[in-house]
Amino acid sequence: MNKHYLMSNMKSTGIAYLCWFFLGCHYAYLGKWGLQILYWFTLGGLGIWALIDLFTIPSKVSTHNLIIANQIDQIEKRDQEESHARNMAMINAVSNKNII
Repeated sequence: MNKHYLMSNMKSTGIAYLCWFFLGCHYAYLGKWGLQILYWFTLGGLGIWALIDLFTIPSKVSTHNLIIANQIDQIEKRDQEESHARNMAMINAVSNKNII
């Protein structure tokens, strides 16, 4: 997966709060459609679930972004390893050419 695509999937706490306040669609914003449908059917847990989400939205967004950040780190690590392997192969090729 492309790291630029993953970076575009990072979410904002402010937008999540706007989604929560205006439409109650903060779970959809985070890509959790199953929870979103349940949230709508229960009317936000008759308000209790909505009140709890008022305080837990930042941690939900942070968890979502942390998963993406870990994927980006893995991609960057793999890219660095591939670059290192290419550089070592070029050094070996030049060293072997000078020996001959």
